Amino acid sequence: MPTRMFQPIEALPLPDAVFRGWAEIPTTIASDVSGGRLLMDPNIRPLRPLGGTRFLGLAVTAWCEPGDIGAAIYAIEHAKPGSVVVIDAGANLQTAIVGEHLCGVARRRGIAGLIANGAVRDIAALAAWPDFPVFALGHTARGPVSFEHGVVNDSIVCGGVSVRPYDLVLGDDDGLVVIPRDEAEQWLTKAREKVALEQEWDRRLSAGESMFKVFGISEP
Repeated sequence: MPTRMFQPIEALPLPDAVFRGWAEIPTTIASDVSGGRLLMDPNIRPLRPLGGTRFLGLAVTAWCEPGDIGAAIYAIEHAKPGSVVVIDAGANLQTAIVGEHLCGVARRRGIAGLIANGAVRDIAALAAWPDFPVFALGHTARGPVSFEHGVVNDSIVCGGVSVRPYDLVLGDDDGLVVIPRDEAEQWLTKAREKVALEQEWDRRLSAGESMFKVFGISEP
């Protein structure tokens, strides 16, 4: 079956304050406040350390059949600058879903990053780019066998979490989280509360208070 390209309903503009707010939230905080619900499989890792930086963008989704990169090509071709391409390849590590050519196009077009629940290749080139983070489940030298199948911009499950077009995707050295667009504001409120709590913990611990007292744990 040829690659199917969905045209999701254009989402309402996300308030700039919400988007900028999420850019300041570590993935550890997002994971904590959601009980891990928003956290993608931790085995999907960046090809290089991000050095304390993080990326944030709206999801463009692709589902790829084993050995086929048609949906990956369509997704990158249609992604807007600042978006994040999220590819579910079914955790297949036998063939690479992207490499230097596809990621090079994405990088030149200003895409914020790419996530692959599957294998990638051309690791040396991809890991050398300081401005285009790539997260992947693994890598292999073997390339694709076809360019014709898959689905673009439909709801997918990638690394154990649901991802829909226009959801927020946040990544840093600790992992990846996907924030449902219609829940972005409420999760941001909880995340900011947790940031403030941890700042208070740091203040009290730096002042020499006991961890038992700071964390409310009964002393032995």
